[in-house]
Amino acid sequence: MLFAISSPRTCTTISYPRKCCFHQRNLVPTRVRVSASLPEPNGAKVEYTPWMIVGLGNPGNKYHGTRHNVGFEMIDRVSQAEGIAMDTIQSKALLGIGSIGEVPVLLVKPQTYMNFSGESVGPLAAHYRIPLRHILLVYDEMSLPNGVLRLQPKGGHGHHNGVKSVMEHLDGCREFPRFCIGIGNPPGTMDLKAFLLQKFSPVERQQIDAALEQGPAAVRALILEGFSSRVNRFNLGQKYKYNKV
Repeated sequence: MLFAISSPRTCTTISYPRKCCFHQRNLVPTRVRVSASLPEPNGAKVEYTPWMIVGLGNPGNKYHGTRHNVGFEMIDRVSQAEGIAMDTIQSKALLGIGSIGEVPVLLVKPQTYMNFSGESVGPLAAHYRIPLRHILLVYDEMSLPNGVLRLQPKGGHGHHNGVKSVMEHLDGCREFPRFCIGIGNPPGTMDLKAFLLQKFSPVERQQIDAALEQGPAAVRALILEGFSSRVNRFNLGQKYKYNKV
């Protein structure tokens, strides 16, 4: 079975074997490799494993610009930066198919509402045979200061209902990378739900916009280099982003 993936810069073809990297029933990883092959001038083939980049959020204008939707916003920025059109509907998600460099990628914005995000992510991972280590989940994180970014290779759900839903639909697995976007904690005794569905103050919005500008380059570095020293330097720089020394 062949799935063609193209972008304005490169044309790639993903070739999938008959067996899945996740069983359709319970999404158990196997050793079957998923790869994209590109011909080289000397006739050799270089193989690339596709990535699926998933931004979490809520669909509809009502939630646009809220704290809980920064995952959607980051996907939009990556889409613009890499020239990948978000023009496909599949498995209750808005999907963009393209590449970063020569690596095939799927950009995903689940349309199920936050608490049911896994209903999109699980079936897409199974259908496209994406290994766990290449599912990058992008979402808001209250444990980080507003506008601070962090890339990490795995983690728990941290009481984030969207992440929890994704884990449930990946057979409870947590070994997939995360791109966390800090939104800070609710002030005082403010209700958590009200905080998450609130829009940013002007100062906070500036910090988020600055983070969104930095995001696509960080995603590109991860896709092309993995968790390299470059990603480590990025995380370190984010840690002290708003601390004066």
